[in-house]
Amino acid sequence: MVAISDGAVLRPARTRLSRARQWHVGLAVLMVMTGAISLTVGATGVSLGEVLGKILRGEALSQLERVVLFDIRLPRLAMGALVGAALAVSGAVMQGLFRNPLADPGIVGVSAGASLGAILAIVLGGFLPGAVLALAGHHLVAWAAFFGGWGTVILLYRVSTRSGRTSVATMLLAGIAISALAGALSGIVVYKADDQQLRDLTFWGMGSLAGASWAKLATATPIILAALGASLFLGRALNGLALGEATAAHIGISVQRMKNLAILAVAAASGAAVAVSGGIGFVGIVVPHLLRLATGPDHRALLPNAAFLGATLLIAADMISRVIVAPAELPIGIVTAVLGAPVFLWILLRQRGVVDL
Repeated sequence: MVAISDGAVLRPARTRLSRARQWHVGLAVLMVMTGAISLTVGATGVSLGEVLGKILRGEALSQLERVVLFDIRLPRLAMGALVGAALAVSGAVMQGLFRNPLADPGIVGVSAGASLGAILAIVLGGFLPGAVLALAGHHLVAWAAFFGGWGTVILLYRVSTRSGRTSVATMLLAGIAISALAGALSGIVVYKADDQQLRDLTFWGMGSLAGASWAKLATATPIILAALGASLFLGRALNGLALGEATAAHIGISVQRMKNLAILAVAAASGAAVAVSGGIGFVGIVVPHLLRLATGPDHRALLPNAAFLGATLLIAADMISRVIVAPAELPIGIVTAVLGAPVFLWILLRQRGVVDL
């Protein structure tokens, strides 16, 4: 009887594990295929197939082919995959931490703080000492956005933590207040901006991968990969937290340590993503929802799947942004909003009898 009972218990677990692995492989293949297609899409007529054919035949590539493929499209592809994975995983972690399906990285003030940092750099960057400008170079806005996002998260953490314990409810309310304050300060600075600065601020706020480069990747990649790696270890803890903090603590989960790791990982991943790409919405909300409908709520499978699907979604959105108004380029934040908002409304309508906010 014991053997039968053990087998009955283990079979569903093995089935779920096998199904999760199938989704991992399938989404990874989809991401690779979407990335390969994106390398062939653009205003210029450079074809990936022709380039690979020349490489295999040992023929030299033209200057145009080398620049378009290796200096423009490849770093843009890598940036899109990193940013999409960072935003999607951050959204899944936030939804699990707050046990709220509407949570996303912006709830901890990362987006508002990063926007404030970017606005300060664009409008007031010219007043910085020459040595600072020379050191930051073209990355001044990205660095300012990253540290702005981190600053708001540190402030939020200090406000919501008392006697070594972080209150999720206090963090939610404080995040709203701090985001509002950052938005007000941003409005004051924007009021002093000239026409060119206003144009730059508008396009930065809409999000874009047009500024992708190997230098930016070298800066953002270690931060995002470290944060994603840390987030993948939160699956079991987030599953336990869904039962309540007291129950999670009783089954051996260090709730406070999990909160600390989750907040730091989300701040690092989404802060670096917003810094290099600007404001890109709906990825962190829509991707986890779609995966929960398809694969279930188990965060051990949800988090890696969110990385693959988030990367695929942003790569596809970037392709659309490059071709829909070619030879011009549509900000990618507009594309994700147009694609994500209807999907999100459909999810809400489909689950309005289940979701109780």
